[in-house]
Amino acid sequence: MQIDHTKTISFIGAGNMSKAIISGLIEKGYPANNVMASNPSQGKLDALQADLGIKITNDNQEAIDFGDFVVLSVKPQLMEEVTKDFSLPSGETGVSGVYGNSADKVFVSIAAGLTLARLKDFLPSKAKIVRVMPNTPSAIGLGMSGIFADDSVSTEQIGAVDAIMQSVGKTLVVDSEDDINTVIAAAGSSPAYFFLIAESMQKAAMDMGLNATDARMLVEQAMLGSATLMQNNPALELSELRAQVTSKGGTTAKAVESLQQDELPAIFAKAMQAAVKRADEMSQQF
Repeated sequence: MQIDHTKTISFIGAGNMSKAIISGLIEKGYPANNVMASNPSQGKLDALQADLGIKITNDNQEAIDFGDFVVLSVKPQLMEEVTKDFSLPSGETGVSGVYGNSADKVFVSIAAGLTLARLKDFLPSKAKIVRVMPNTPSAIGLGMSGIFADDSVSTEQIGAVDAIMQSVGKTLVVDSEDDINTVIAAAGSSPAYFFLIAESMQKAAMDMGLNATDARMLVEQAMLGSATLMQNNPALELSELRAQVTSKGGTTAKAVESLQQDELPAIFAKAMQAAVKRADEMSQQF
């Protein structure tokens, strides 16, 4: 689905993820004049405006009034504080009420761990909310984002959010909010897993005598090539791709055997379960 270029998009927060999404939108032809960012730091706003030509403001309410889609790019522990001063139509402030154009406005939260129920505590009643979980490769247009919304959000609106996030990579619209925590474990947090593996492999190669630059080049190119092989062979199971590299009795077989003896699959399963558990805890904490 293509984004309707007449729609306006606001970002509450001007951090790295906001910058990544805005950059992706502009690069794909979205009109900069239809994008606004709000942030207390004028320096970040000035940089975004200079680089991308978008509208900027220090007033969150101005950004909310501007956007058909309002991206809440706020840390989960700050969400309640940031949203509590949103002005209501009566001119009052608080965490309940209805915006005048709330029937068409969609709030898009990219805060990990904050459930729809919790977000509804912070935002005006009847606000339409979509949860999105992107990851850091979104900064280079290779992100993976999970998307979930309840029945109050129309199929067209979910499609528009999907299109917004496709500006920075691939997307997966999930059927259950619980699946968002799985997205966090499998995609949101996983770049750190791969960096840890790469770091460990680089160190091992250095211990074997290579310098840091050469060791890193070997590891990062091998990881890039392996990821590209996966992407270019969607019909092949990952186990088959692994088998194609693993000659019986060879060096790779011995390395894989060692990893399996150390229960690498169980280690990853435990790590991913820990990520899901922490996401559950955060939903209760903030």
